[in-house]
Amino acid sequence: MCRHLAYLGPAVSLASLVLEPPHSLYRQSWAPSDMRGGGSVNADGFGLGWYADGTAVRYRRSVPIWADESLPALAASINSTAVLAAVRNGTVGAPLTEIAVAPYTKDQWLFSHNGLISGWPGSVSKLAEALPVSELLTLDAPMDSALLWALVQDRLHLGAPEAVASVVRDVAAVAQDSRLNLLLTDGEQIVATTWTHSLWVRRTTDSVAVSSEPWTTEGWEEIPDRSLLLATKNTLAVTPLLEGRQ
Repeated sequence: MCRHLAYLGPAVSLASLVLEPPHSLYRQSWAPSDMRGGGSVNADGFGLGWYADGTAVRYRRSVPIWADESLPALAASINSTAVLAAVRNGTVGAPLTEIAVAPYTKDQWLFSHNGLISGWPGSVSKLAEALPVSELLTLDAPMDSALLWALVQDRLHLGAPEAVASVVRDVAAVAQDSRLNLLLTDGEQIVATTWTHSLWVRRTTDSVAVSSEPWTTEGWEEIPDRSLLLATKNTLAVTPLLEGRQ
């Protein structure tokens, strides 16, 4: 499975989040520590998303993150108060092109999916049918992550937390062995889920970071499985995705 992270707080360089920490996303691309049977190396592309004057910007490549010789200088030169980044381990049969790499984006939103939909595509055909035809015809890529993003977009009028939570619940109900760690930000909030995969959070007095794996050795807390995380740079709430779960 993929690895991803998001950050909100004082402006920092992309390099300080993605490249420089001892167990950075860069290192996780070839030496992840907690893939839970979902692959081993994240070499099928990478993407960085950030905000410039409130506008979402992204940089994506279909090559391994270590193969982009321009990245270190680029990442060191860009500072942002909000970042979403991912490295990809593509599902068998999924396209291995730049359009399949997170973050996906629309307007102010950046989105990533760590996992897979089991039984794709038949298991979620009924959910897809509920989308406007124009949304299906303009999916970023013919793959599960792109459909998840379309489903989330279609429900954003409910509010970002409910949009993400309801998509995870509905997909899990029809595709029970799915891995559904979703990550969404608009530059002001982070919405994330854990569903059969790992997610960690680290807070300081003026920042919050979430990541598939801790990139440093201190200050991280693991989020329980089947949880919804909602964070700003000053607040954090974690709630069960399943009713009655303690």
